[in-house]
Amino acid sequence: MSHIVMVVDDEPDTIDLVRLVLESEDIDVIGANSGPECLKMLDASRPDAILLDLMMPEMDGWETFHKIKEKDSTIPVSMLTVKSQEFDKMLGLHVLKADDYITKPFGRKELVERTRALLGLT
Repeated sequence: MSHIVMVVDDEPDTIDLVRLVLESEDIDVIGANSGPECLKMLDASRPDAILLDLMMPEMDGWETFHKIKEKDSTIPVSMLTVKSQEFDKMLGLHVLKADDYITKPFGRKELVERTRALLGLT
């Protein structure tokens, strides 16, 4: 069974990198370049998990996260960010109830392991 992960990031290179890594692990990747694009895509299809950048123009990751959960609270979401401050990690995991938190830059092994865990494949 194929799994689909949506990567939401305003940097196309990040989406391309995640796609390259995860598709080599038989995980399909769809990309959205903004929060609004992500939400529009969710109206048409439901991914198995979402990797969501925090720092985006127009609609940041926190606002996008809330809107995703309003649409479908069962989709697991992992926050992606260049920030490694403990405050942001605690906010994302404990206050907002994100399913995981991955700090950029991330290595191939970490990305694969954490995405597989998010999908319930471990």
